[in-house]
Amino acid sequence: MRLVLLMYLEEDEKCVDRLLEEQGVEAFSRLPVEGHGPGEKGWRGEVPAFRSRMVMAVVPAVTASRLMEAVEECRGMVDPAHPVRAVQVAVERIAACLCGE
Repeated sequence: MRLVLLMYLEEDEKCVDRLLEEQGVEAFSRLPVEGHGPGEKGWRGEVPAFRSRMVMAVVPAVTASRLMEAVEECRGMVDPAHPVRAVQVAVERIAACLCGE
């Protein structure tokens, strides 16, 4: 199993949803994140935070590989300086509580 994290600007959510659907990722978690990074400073004296999102999915290794390749081929982001970024991590173990039993 692999944990795949996708980080992207809020405006690119439809593209990320399409990537997930095309690669057969049916279960995932999405949350808003505050993205920070270098850039030109505005009137505030600091770079304002980006409205970003992150998707987390635990998927089989073959699905993770296909998803990573799809991200590498993805084009047409709202801001080319902020592409969809993906991280793949090997999952050693998964556990769940017995809450429903």
